[in-house]
Amino acid sequence: MKFTFYGHSTFELEIDGTKLLFDPFITPNELAKHIDVNSLKPDYILLSHGHGDHVADLFAIQKNSGAKVICIADISHWLGKQGISNTHPMNIGGGYDFDFGRVKMVYALHSSSMPDGSYGGNPAGFVIYAQGKKIYFAGDTALTYDMKLLADEKLDWAILPIGDNYTMGIDDAIKTTDFIACKKVIGVHYDTFPVIKIDQAEARSKFGKAGIDLHLPAIGESMEL
Repeated sequence: MKFTFYGHSTFELEIDGTKLLFDPFITPNELAKHIDVNSLKPDYILLSHGHGDHVADLFAIQKNSGAKVICIADISHWLGKQGISNTHPMNIGGGYDFDFGRVKMVYALHSSSMPDGSYGGNPAGFVIYAQGKKIYFAGDTALTYDMKLLADEKLDWAILPIGDNYTMGIDDAIKTTDFIACKKVIGVHYDTFPVIKIDQAEARSKFGKAGIDLHLPAIGESMEL
């Protein structure tokens, strides 16, 4: 399984040739200006919630690729009004078997609205089950005791926000790894805006002292999970 980071909370998982793109926010991100959005042709687009910094490039990428959008039911309904009918609506706690593997939508503690101010339903995270692995994407979230329920999943990787201010920061993300019993982490949702800029050396040091394998890939960088 190949992970490719596109900045902020945008990344792609490639699973046996099937491409899953998460929370597409690239063109407004100055740090990702070298990424050509038109080159992205995912089979699926997964949305954790409706905020603009997670859906900014949704329409362009979906139009270019014809990707199916996996999202909470409320966003699916909104997308239908915007002309995107190729969606798979879900809700918190539900799972579904796709051609690439299984997706479970899990709880996230945040807020959600669409760029036009419409109701965006509940924010969410995802657990992806594919190739014998379990990958958790927390979405935008605070630290919450509900994360302890994920410990039974025996997760292989956790993709966690670490930028603070809008989501949990470094210290709470470290606590999260205890709650979910996962010590392999990819950090996202940091450095894009001044209020979420982090000291990467400090982050690596803190995670390292806690015995956690933290990865902060460069934008455009790929790695095997």
